[in-house]
Amino acid sequence: MAPMPVLPHRSPADHFALTARTAARRVMRSYSTSFSLATSALPGRIRAHIEAVYAMVRVADELVDGAWEGADPADLHVELDRFETVIARAVQTGFSTDFVAHAFALTARRTGIGPAQWEPFFASMRSDIPADPVTATVLSRDQLVAYIHGSAEVVGEMCVLAFFDGAPLPADAEHRLLPGARALGSAFQKVNFLRDIAHDSARLRRGYVVAPGQAQTGFTTGDRDRLTGQIFAELARAAPAIDLLPTRVRPAVWTAFGVFAELTHRIAATPAHRIARTRIRVPDPVKAGLAARAAAGRPRTSWPGLDRAAADLGATDGAHTRSATTSTEGDSA
Repeated sequence: MAPMPVLPHRSPADHFALTARTAARRVMRSYSTSFSLATSALPGRIRAHIEAVYAMVRVADELVDGAWEGADPADLHVELDRFETVIARAVQTGFSTDFVAHAFALTARRTGIGPAQWEPFFASMRSDIPADPVTATVLSRDQLVAYIHGSAEVVGEMCVLAFFDGAPLPADAEHRLLPGARALGSAFQKVNFLRDIAHDSARLRRGYVVAPGQAQTGFTTGDRDRLTGQIFAELARAAPAIDLLPTRVRPAVWTAFGVFAELTHRIAATPAHRIARTRIRVPDPVKAGLAARAAAGRPRTSWPGLDRAAADLGATDGAHTRSATTSTEGDSA
């Protein structure tokens, strides 16, 4: 009989932490092929931080998006409040019996993520719980700005803190790096609005772009062009900030940037009536090609809409356009 393998000794705390980290990774792999692909390029500890942030955000998002079937709005508010309390308590104490909260707490305590990030996030999640789905309306401009800040921009801030892994941010981070991270988070969220408009409007009764339930009749070519123009403008503002990140994390961020830029390009070329009925996606081989370019140090940074936005921002000759030999308008993904 072969001898039993000798397992490495771990303290109870280390074993619990490893299990929590594994749970967070499983959440990301289950819900997002794009982010799983991008984060695969990260060093192990940084990847674990991003997985923990993603898992916390995903659990809250799934709660308000229907994971609890049959729950009424009051139940959802109570559960979301409870989860936020669990997160805050976990970060304060360094421990939670909730594996996702425990993984997030480990990351938050090391990197400096705090209430300034998670409180606006949970506020936006609460706004996704309509008091009466039947009478829900399209969000006003001010409501949409507040929603995007909490649901996306502060998540960009969390990711920056995770990327620096507890090291101090650059002295001018508030003027260059963090605005770029917020712009990238906002762009990603607006891509989600367009990609998921049929489901959000009809099933979740959300009014991010058009009135709830009106996507198939109310979403126009003008809406598509307005949103994709905003996305490309935000991507153009975000691109220079990527090169301010630690070198070891840039391939992962450029991969995510590329996948969402490619998706925006495809949405911009799709008739509005099809966007309102079909979830547009980037094929896996195209994603893999974008990841390979990023890993090789020559990420794709040029799409027609993005180039126009960068020119409008006066950034064509800046960090957005890395060089004629690494990125041209005619590139294929």
